[in-house]
Amino acid sequence: MRYVKVTWHHDFTDEPTVFFHEVGEDNWETRRVQLYRDGRAEWADESRDTPTVGLAEIEIAPIQEIASQPEFDAEEISKREFETQWSAARNQS
Repeated sequence: MRYVKVTWHHDFTDEPTVFFHEVGEDNWETRRVQLYRDGRAEWADESRDTPTVGLAEIEIAPIQEIASQPEFDAEEISKREFETQWSAARNQS
């Protein structure tokens, strides 16, 4: 597994600004957390998605490819950092 944090720089009030991805060896997302400006957090995994958050329908691109787009910052994070965000999001819902 690898863990990726992507920050999306934009002015949309109803769109998430930070994504945390758990990605399998096959580059498919297995869990996701989305954070919003208003403090809301949403999550999805292989057994749960909602109208506003679900797992990616394509493989997760390499970090360098994501980060090459000016509106995104992307970095590898630790499993511990992902799990902290995952627990917080699950406790909110």
